[in-house]
Amino acid sequence: MITHHLSDKLLMAYSAGSLPEAFNLAVATHIALCDECRARLASFDAIGGAMLEQTQPTSVVLQDGALAATLARIKAAPAIAKPVHEPRGEGILPEPLASYVGGDIDQIEWRGVGGGVRQAILQTSKIATARMLYIPAGVAVPDHGHNGMEMTLVLQGVFADETARFGRGDIEIADEDLDHQPVAEPGEDCICLAVTDAPLKFRAFLPRLAQPFLRI
Repeated sequence: MITHHLSDKLLMAYSAGSLPEAFNLAVATHIALCDECRARLASFDAIGGAMLEQTQPTSVVLQDGALAATLARIKAAPAIAKPVHEPRGEGILPEPLASYVGGDIDQIEWRGVGGGVRQAILQTSKIATARMLYIPAGVAVPDHGHNGMEMTLVLQGVFADETARFGRGDIEIADEDLDHQPVAEPGEDCICLAVTDAPLKFRAFLPRLAQPFLRI
């Protein structure tokens, strides 16, 4: 049972299309697993659609060549996977995350970051970073704070920190006010999707030293 959900603010920003790609990915993946947030998103989408219908059209005068320049920019822009808010068969990863990974967990190229923890950085826009995290059962990640927002979505296993316990489908939203040390519970290795818009603040020296190389 999912007990940790997205805030209304994040769902409204997602509905409006104002989130960075990495955060869009985390929100869309959570929505694929969470009936409650999927229903709330539908209501925000409906409200947004009604507001657009009531908006009065305005006259806009375009400069010469504006249309051609806009079409050229659209053509040159990188393709972005369209979110699909549905689970993906029997695998661990729902869409759209499975499309970013290129399959399921067995397609991920993990890289060790110390203490048995592994990560894989996903290709998204440079405004924010998305990474897969693999935390062995019973292992803790380094104690850290935040210079911005961090969203962590559990896809397998369970982790707990100073605030709560998070299982599959739960999402933790952390900001500058939270210092914590997530620990994977014994029994099953924990796999998460984590997105950040700023570097983490590690307390220990070794994680700080490795931080630029690991892009955490």
